[in-house]
Amino acid sequence: MTHYIYILESESDGSFYIGSSQDPVERLSKHNRPHKGYTARKQPWKLVHTEAFETKAEAISREKYLKKLKSRKLVISLIERVTK
Repeated sequence: MTHYIYILESESDGSFYIGSSQDPVERLSKHNRPHKGYTARKQPWKLVHTEAFETKAEAISREKYLKKLKSRKLVISLIERVTK
């Protein structure tokens, strides 16, 4: 089964959230439901980028890599590359 990394953008403050899931659209729905945690404080979220991987391990590796960089500029460049 395909696994994805996804990037969400907060519509309230423009911040980004990076995660991984088999179903990024369903995951977005969960982030926008009432809950506790980081994403609850910055709702609503919109899905702005996805990348597909053959294995969960590959997706998690990419997610960790992107989070480790902590680069807003890189995240914006990934999003812009897809939308152009």
